[in-house]
This record gives sequence, structure tokens and C-alpha cells, in this order.
Amino acid sequence: MIALPRRRLALAALALAAAAAGARADGPPCPGRVSGAEARRLVAEGAALVDVRRAEDFDFDHLDGAINVPLEEIPDRLAEIGPASLPVVVYCDEGKRSAEAARLLVRLGYARVHDLGPMSAW
Repeated sequence: MIALPRRRLALAALALAAAAAGARADGPPCPGRVSGAEARRLVAEGAALVDVRRAEDFDFDHLDGAINVPLEEIPDRLAEIGPASLPVVVYCDEGKRSAEAARLLVRLGYARVHDLGPMSAW
């Protein structure tokens, strides 16, 4: 009887460790957040900087060098982001859309996706 709860506890611990490492059982790792300093370094080294907010928000204010590809338009505008081998840094206002965009880009084959989160983290 004791072995079953211990096994469940072990499985739960493995699941938590995988989640902490950004791994997913059903696909590639989920991108993690990067600091502003790391995002600036990546962009300086050639990463695409993608603002996933609405066009009107981008027009009001955005980071220098960023391209605007709203979250819902990503699948149709991959060519503007660049090849899947290119590192990509995504951001938005609060970090929710950028996290979703990062996961979407990974599902679409981008291997080097970095989530800055909110633009203010830059």
C-alpha cells in the first residue's frame, strides 16, 4: 500500500522538475523568460525582435528595431519574422501574449525563441 503513494509522489516530483525546466511531455520545451540584458544581447547578435501587440499599440510606442506581428497573425506572417533557424525575441505589454507567442513559434518549428515578456523589461 505504501509503494503506490510513493510512486505517485515520485511521478509528481518528476513532472514538477520537467515543468521547472520548461519541458513538455507533448512537444518541444517551452521558451523561458529572458532578462532585458539578455534580450538586448540576442538582438545585437542578430535575433529578430518581435512585438506581438496590436498594430495600434505598436504605432503608439515600441522598441527600436522591432517588427510588429500581432499574436493572432503569427502563422500567416512567419516570413516577416525570418527563418526558423533565426533566434527570436518576443514581447508585449504584460507578458501574457508574448508567452503564448513564444509557445506558438516553438510549435511552428522555431527552436531559438526567447520571451522578454513586457516591453518594460527591455
